[in-house]
Amino acid sequence: MSISKFICEKTATLSAKRERRKEARPGELLNAALDLFVEKGFAATRAEEVAARAGVSKGTLFLYFQSKEELLKAVVRENISGRFKGWNEEFEKFEGTAAEMLAYCMTVWWTHVGATRASGITKLLMSEAGNFPEIAAFYQQEVVQPGQALIRRIMQRGIDRGEFRPMDLDYAVYSVIAPMVFLILAKHSAGTCADASLPGKAEKYIATLVDTMLHGMCAPPAANRNKPGKGKVDA
Repeated sequence: MSISKFICEKTATLSAKRERRKEARPGELLNAALDLFVEKGFAATRAEEVAARAGVSKGTLFLYFQSKEELLKAVVRENISGRFKGWNEEFEKFEGTAAEMLAYCMTVWWTHVGATRASGITKLLMSEAGNFPEIAAFYQQEVVQPGQALIRRIMQRGIDRGEFRPMDLDYAVYSVIAPMVFLILAKHSAGTCADASLPGKAEKYIATLVDTMLHGMCAPPAANRNKPGKGKVDA
């Protein structure tokens, strides 16, 4: 092999490696940002810390993201809001009952968000949104509203098919959202707001939650017929 050909091949190999490294940088920066934002909070995390954890310079970070706020928005899109398109497509194709879809929706959300590092985003936004109204508005638009809309569609399908009774869906959606947010808080509170082992029992938690939502806590009428006091007429 001639020296010129050897040099050309080496140069091409190094160039390809640099290109692959360049393509990987946004993902590395997003991973580093997610970890630091959850560990330290948004306000306390500095851009140079994110860059250092990702193994790049601060200048490189700003080549991809114009500001720390834009970096956080990209983290949210990568880990949560970017999933809604696929989730809504699944809604259109789902062939089971509305109750089965509701349980499936909650399980999938926990598997892909709640049980992952991304669950820290919810805790982060709840604790810091008040100080960053622009980010709070972004999260409402990109996560909260699409999430409520999807749950509303599931409930509306149940009503339309006669599986669920009519209800005020503006508020009924929170019967699904609130318990799942609580499960995330339990995960990140080290047992402060709940049993520390609760997140590890998420499958049973969700199954019980769905059963309670669908059937309530009252016993069926037939179970009450022969209880003391039932069916008696006062003298």
